[in-house]
Amino acid sequence: VQLVESGGGLVQSGGSLRLSCTASGFTFSNYAMRWYRLAPGKEREWVAFISAGGGTNYADSVKGRFTISRDNTKNALYLQMNSLKSEDTAVYYCYGNGNWGRGTQVTVSS
Repeated sequence: VQLVESGGGLVQSGGSLRLSCTASGFTFSNYAMRWYRLAPGKEREWVAFISAGGGTNYADSVKGRFTISRDNTKNALYLQMNSLKSEDTAVYYCYGNGNWGRGTQVTVSS
């Protein structure tokens, strides 16, 4: 099982980024997936959830700004992040089937 995140980077406050997570080694379409983030000096925070059927849920801190989606034909998970704030700066991880990716750094400059 492998999860590989990409799409992180440096963006100005108010900007947007789209994160991707490519899955392999398991039947991606059968599993719920999640995004988490870890900021310096803080505990890991759950960000967003998508069920195998496409139902979604979000942390209050990102609701209305972030959108989680999936493309089962590509074994891919996405996180569209809009109206980014400095407090969104963190390493973002995808999680599914009991496995974690290595993360992708998102830095939002104010």
